[in-house]
Amino acid sequence: MLFAEAIRVSLEDLGADVVDTVTTGAAALEAALAERPDVILMDLGLPDQSGLAAGHTILEAWPEARILALTALNDRTLVDEAVRIGFRGYLTKDTPVAQFANAVRSAMDGQVVLPHRLMARVDVSSEEGHAALLADQLTAREREVLELLVQGADGKGVAQALGISQNTVRTHVQSILTKLQVHSRLEAATFAVRHRLVRIPGTDDGRIPSPPVLIRSS
Repeated sequence: MLFAEAIRVSLEDLGADVVDTVTTGAAALEAALAERPDVILMDLGLPDQSGLAAGHTILEAWPEARILALTALNDRTLVDEAVRIGFRGYLTKDTPVAQFANAVRSAMDGQVVLPHRLMARVDVSSEEGHAALLADQLTAREREVLELLVQGADGKGVAQALGISQNTVRTHVQSILTKLQVHSRLEAATFAVRHRLVRIPGTDDGRIPSPPVLIRSS
């Protein structure tokens, strides 16, 4: 529990609200559905079941859940399986506390969190799997910018719609192009439409926002 308390203190220092700490997969499911947190840290070594199985159950009941796997192992099989199930990242317990807390903050912003030494190991061989992994690296603001690009807005239009400067828009667009591995705004918009990364005008599949809380399951 000393590890859990250290993480709690670090996250609270970053302004995150740690709403619960549980010790079993069954309790994690109950807490996740009751609290609907921004991020769930799922220890893969739970006493009652595999953390992967517990995460899978949560995602079946609540597909929008952002779950980070937490383990002491650098295991490629576990990484691949976690990503396949729908986990948003994978952290090892030897990660420095400050770096750990920042990684959780990144996950809260909608990014995929994987240690660099593990990123190359993830199986993204399918087109959809590759697209999903790239898209999960976008922040909430970048998704808003991308959605406006899909709607045909130019830089000035995006700036006015979001209440930000055109320089900030250019920064967001460059980040989007880098993360999606495309070379132009048109390519980014086309990629987003093809893989349904953003809400498309005239459809009813808008994104569901996460409430501003966090739960740690370990």
